[in-house]
Amino acid sequence: MVTVSDTKVTWLTQDAYDRLKKELDELIENRPVIAAKINASREEGDLRENGGYHAAREEQGQAEARIRHLQELLRTAKVGEAPPNDGIAEPGMVLTIRYEGDDEVEEFLLATREEGGGGDIEVYSPESPLGKALLGASEGESREYELPNGSKQKVTLLKAVPYSG
Repeated sequence: MVTVSDTKVTWLTQDAYDRLKKELDELIENRPVIAAKINASREEGDLRENGGYHAAREEQGQAEARIRHLQELLRTAKVGEAPPNDGIAEPGMVLTIRYEGDDEVEEFLLATREEGGGGDIEVYSPESPLGKALLGASEGESREYELPNGSKQKVTLLKAVPYSG
C-alpha cells in the first residue's frame, strides 16, 4: 500500500518547473500527431510486417511514459528559490571537488536529473553515494563515502555555488 508520505518530493527551481511544464504541454499537444501516424500506418496493411506501425506505437509508448513521469513529478514538486550562495553543498548547487590522491578537480550539479536537464554540466543526485556524502558540507571540508566495490573514497569540497542554468 502506498501512502502519501511515501511520495518522493522533488525540489525544483521555478525555471526548471517551467521548462518541464512546457515539455509536458508539448508532449500532450503532440498526441494527435502520433495517433495519426499510427492510423496511417495501420491502413498500409499487414501489421506483423509493418515497420512504420510498430515504430509509431513505440514512439507513442515512450511519449506516454514521459507524460506520466512529468505529470507525477510536477504534481509532487516543491518549487522554490535557488539555494543561497553560502558555500554549503545542497541540491541546486554546482560543486567543485577533488578526490584524495588526485590533482584534477571535478565540477557537477547536485540535483535531480529533471532539475539539471538540458544543461552541459554533469548531474549527480543527492541520493547518490557521493551526493549523500557531500550534502551539508562546507567549502574546504573533506568527506568520505563508500564505493560500489566496498572501499572508501575521500573527497574534498572546494567550492559550492548556486546553479544558474
